[in-house]
Amino acid sequence: MTQTPSSRSRRNTRALTIRNDFSPFGNKLIQSGFVDNEQMKQALIETRKTGRPLTEVIEDITGRQLTPELQRQYKKQQLFELKILYGVDSLDPEVNPITDNQMGDLIDNLIPIDICRRYKLAPLSKSNGEPPILLVAMVNPDDLEAQDDLKRILRPQGVELKRIVITIEDYQQLLDQYLDEQVRITQEEEKKKQTEINPDLFENLGQLEDAPDENEDNLDASQDAQGAPIINLVNKILMKALNDGVSDIHVEPQENFLQVRFRKDGVLHRAFDNMPKQIAPAVAARFKIMSELDIAEKRLPQDGKIRRMYQGRKVDFRVSTLPSRYGEKVVLRILDNSATQLGLDKLISDEETLAIVREMANRPFGLILVTGPTGSGKSTSLYSVLAERNDPGINISTAEDPIEYSLDGITQVQVIREKGMDFASILRSFLRQDPDVILVGETRDHETAKTAIEAALTGHLVLTTLHTNDAAGAIARLDEMGVEPFMVSGALIGILAQRLMRRVCSDCRIPYQPTVEELARYGLSASKDGEITFYKANSIPVDQRGNVELCQKCRGVGYRGRVGVYEVLRMTERVQTAINEGASTDRIKEIAVEEGMKTLLSYSLMLVYEGHTTLEEVDRVTFTDTGLEAELRAKRKSGLTCRTCRAELQPEWVDCPYCMTPRFTDL
Repeated sequence: MTQTPSSRSRRNTRALTIRNDFSPFGNKLIQSGFVDNEQMKQALIETRKTGRPLTEVIEDITGRQLTPELQRQYKKQQLFELKILYGVDSLDPEVNPITDNQMGDLIDNLIPIDICRRYKLAPLSKSNGEPPILLVAMVNPDDLEAQDDLKRILRPQGVELKRIVITIEDYQQLLDQYLDEQVRITQEEEKKKQTEINPDLFENLGQLEDAPDENEDNLDASQDAQGAPIINLVNKILMKALNDGVSDIHVEPQENFLQVRFRKDGVLHRAFDNMPKQIAPAVAARFKIMSELDIAEKRLPQDGKIRRMYQGRKVDFRVSTLPSRYGEKVVLRILDNSATQLGLDKLISDEETLAIVREMANRPFGLILVTGPTGSGKSTSLYSVLAERNDPGINISTAEDPIEYSLDGITQVQVIREKGMDFASILRSFLRQDPDVILVGETRDHETAKTAIEAALTGHLVLTTLHTNDAAGAIARLDEMGVEPFMVSGALIGILAQRLMRRVCSDCRIPYQPTVEELARYGLSASKDGEITFYKANSIPVDQRGNVELCQKCRGVGYRGRVGVYEVLRMTERVQTAINEGASTDRIKEIAVEEGMKTLLSYSLMLVYEGHTTLEEVDRVTFTDTGLEAELRAKRKSGLTCRTCRAELQPEWVDCPYCMTPRFTDL
């Protein structure tokens, strides 16, 4: 069939359109029928927006895995483009394999591992000519700072630098090979020492087969049963922690054994049987390698982070190492944002307290402080406030260390003290960015506190945290930082103090009637209408759980989950006057209680009365003699008080309006 010029022109135009829109790899995918034009356009937009590899985005869109031939085609295109872009040769380790031993020797003796990580480069080989030439594969060969550092290292040895380009994936694979080899060497050394003591030691550890190979960066991946025992053990620890829903992992070398404990619902418990002390250095080294810390440094504390995929979601582990008497202790804080639901109504069970906090959070300007110890849920409360205030018409900025939650629509900034980006400097920058709401992760010095208060006084709502025992103690803490009382009283909207208590298991809890003496210890009195029913946890000792049928919900612990305990100090005229006069913490607390503040102790006892927790948890978390005395002094002045939450009552009230307890008693 003879083609007319117009038909040939249309075909050529269509072909040119495909070539102009997509790369050769994209055209190859379309021609092979793997994707259509719309899917290819969508993939290109997504990869430009997120920075994810094009192949990964295409597989997500199509739900199909690229064939080895197509993956090879993509890599060829990548290397060709990089070669043209940087004007140097490219390296494909699949075509030209790299000798691990030679690269390892160069890293150990010539180019330090921290240089390789910082600039994403790997030394490959060193020629024996005159002068000798070091071949270095670089993700960015045009990085002038990297070139300067390399030349500074090589110049004294008379070695010249030759650069080639490598893909980020191939670089990471080369670095992982080196790190794995270091682990293997460390383990071989430990194994050699230990088999002289106990030849069955590592054979027994090799039976831990339910953890995945970390090279996949995915804790759900299937595990190589022949993998290194220490790698398997570390993966088992991480897997068990995630499966059990714990918040912290403690790996603690002792004099005669290695101890691993988990913190769940605020309480530490032993997670594994004690392990041989000889494996402690190898376990610590493995955690340090995974978090990209210096495995050779064992005399100074170090901080790092591990990120892994688990059941389709990203989980971060914040890692801290600390030299101790018997070796390096490693503590990991698990940051699993997907497991946390934000929202004040999901945190605060008391309707009155919830209404007060929401009223404070909706103010247009001022300072709100959230206080409590580490792990008391301060960040979750702050982000719940932000989630409720988040709106297209409001500019929200946060300064954090680290960034624990991700919220769409807000600007989040990570503190980098090495670069001079601390809380105070970031906060000053925020003030030039037209903010409405500002979150400062932690106020720990005079400069940050003063800048935050000045921002609150100039039309911004500022949220921040302090480490104090209760709400009233925050005033004294700011005074210690050197902030003038009149600035505190002028800027402060309110202070939220909080704790987390374990929630008693609703399926197996044990009801009981407390004695008069037991109630009196907490400032309570017996009911005039009958006995009060409280609950105890049905906790079964660990060594006895194998002999009895366990509760399906709590598995013999007696508690499941946690419930928040809150104390809200609102800024009133009396409190403001007391602050300006330099009143003591106890006096400020008394005034707040007289004006209706529920203390941490009152709130926790209300939760006990409602059956959410136990008096044992009150003793563990919120009960203090000084707190009780300050509260009772205030209550005696106000006359009638609720026997459960000890809120101030009016003579005509039959039920307590705060906790609905029938009647009342006069303390």
